Amino acid sequence: MVRSSDVLLILLGIIFPPAAAAVITGCSCELLITICLTILGYIPGHCYVFYLIYKKMKAEEEYGFGNVRYLGNGEYQPIGAPINPPPPQQPYYGATR
Repeated sequence: MVRSSDVLLILLGIIFPPAAAAVITGCSCELLITICLTILGYIPGHCYVFYLIYKKMKAEEEYGFGNVRYLGNGEYQPIGAPINPPPPQQPYYGATR
């Protein structure tokens, strides 16, 4: 389901792709990638921004509108889920503990 905010992101992505990437991801590596792709050619910047918009729309369909956290690299996670659970502690091999 396409929301009006998604339509605005698509229009912003058509006019100026780095601005749409900044709205979606904030100041992140994806913004730098979008700027570089837009400088190299206008079409690659569009393709990457439309990919980011698509991933955002799919995450909102799966987890619900406003219930997702952007992790980077086009990955989303539900807000209630732990970001990265700590690894289990390794046994003390050779130690006296």
